[in-house]
Amino acid sequence: MTVRLRGITWDHERGRNSIVAASHAYADAGHDVEVEWEARSLQAFADQDLESLTRSYDLLVIDHPHIPHAADAGLLAPLPDAEGPDAFVGRSDESYHWQNARYALAIDAAAQVAAYRPDLLPEPPRTWTEVLDLARDGGVRWPAKPIDAFASIFTLSSGLQDADAGRTGFAEPTAFAQAWDVLSRLRDLVPAECLDENPIQTADRLSASSSWAYAPLLYGYSNYARTGFREHVLRWTDIPEIDGQPRGSMLGGAGLAVSARTEHRAEAIAFVTWAATGDVQRGVYARAGGQPGHVSAWTDASLDELTGGFFAATRRTMDLASLRPQHPAYMTVQNAACERVHRGLLNRDPAPDLLADLDRLFESLGAVNAGR
Repeated sequence: MTVRLRGITWDHERGRNSIVAASHAYADAGHDVEVEWEARSLQAFADQDLESLTRSYDLLVIDHPHIPHAADAGLLAPLPDAEGPDAFVGRSDESYHWQNARYALAIDAAAQVAAYRPDLLPEPPRTWTEVLDLARDGGVRWPAKPIDAFASIFTLSSGLQDADAGRTGFAEPTAFAQAWDVLSRLRDLVPAECLDENPIQTADRLSASSSWAYAPLLYGYSNYARTGFREHVLRWTDIPEIDGQPRGSMLGGAGLAVSARTEHRAEAIAFVTWAATGDVQRGVYARAGGQPGHVSAWTDASLDELTGGFFAATRRTMDLASLRPQHPAYMTVQNAACERVHRGLLNRDPAPDLLADLDRLFESLGAVNAGR
C-alpha cells in the first residue's frame, strides 16, 4: 500500500524542483511512498509558523534558526545520524542540532557569497576597498531588505572580530564600527532601491541588465551559474576578504525535517535520510536545480562544471561561515534586529547607537547555545 506524505518547501527552482525530482526518484526506485509538495514564497519561508505547518505537513524544508524553538516545543522528530557530521559542508550539519539531537538534515547549503557578470567583470574585487571603488563607478548592487541588511552586518562583524556575532551582546565595538562604516559607504554608492531587494531580486537584475556587474554580499544561488537559466550567466565567488580570508559569512541553507505529528514517521524519516545521501545530493537533487549540502556534491567535478565553478569558488566562504545564536527565542530577537539595522541604514544612525540597541536585544538571549 502506497504511503502518501505532504511536504512544504520554498517557491524557487532551487527549493522546489530539486526536492520534487528527488521524491519522484524515490518512488521510481521502488519505495511505496509518494510525496505531494507545496511551495511558499521566500518571505513566507523565512517567517514560517512551524506550529501550524507541523499539523498540516509530514515533511518540512526549514531554516535552521527555527530548530531550538521547534525542538523544545516538540514539533519535530529527531533524526538518525546516518551520514555523520562531516558529511555536510562547513557548519551546515551543526546548525540543525539542539540538545544533543539532530532535527533536520542539511539538504541545501548556502552562505552570503559574491556574484558577478564575467562578461562585464573578468576579475571580481577581492577586498572591501576594491568593492567600494567599483561601487563608485556604479557597477555594484547589494540586497539590503531588513533580513539581508542584518545578515550583512552579522557577516562583517563576525569576520572582523573573527568570531560569531551575537554571543556576548552583538559584537565587539571596534569590529562593529568598522563593519557599519563599510556598509554605510556601500549604502551611499548603490541604487536606492537595493534597500528593498532580496538576493533573488538582485541576482535577477544582475543577470538581466548590463548596468551592474557585481554584488558583494548575497546568498548564493548556483542556478544563475547554469547556462540557460537566465539571459546572462553569473559567476559566484568568495565574499571580500578580511585579513586575507573570506571569513564570517552568515550561514544560511535549508534542512529537511519531519513533523513530530506525522502518522507515517518511519516512512518520512526514511525518505529524509535517503534524500540527504551523497548519491542523491550530487545526483537527481543537484541536477534538478538544487544546491546540495553534502560534501560529496561540493567536490564533484561534473557538478562544479555544470554550475560554472560555483562550488569550488565559494567553498572557502562556506567553511569559514559564522553561525547565528542557537536559542529558542532567537527568531524574535532576529526579527527585531532586522528592523533596527534597516532603520539604521535609512536614518544613517551612528555605530554606537545601533550597537547599543543590538547588544540589548542579543543580551536578552542570555547564555546562547546552552542547550546544544
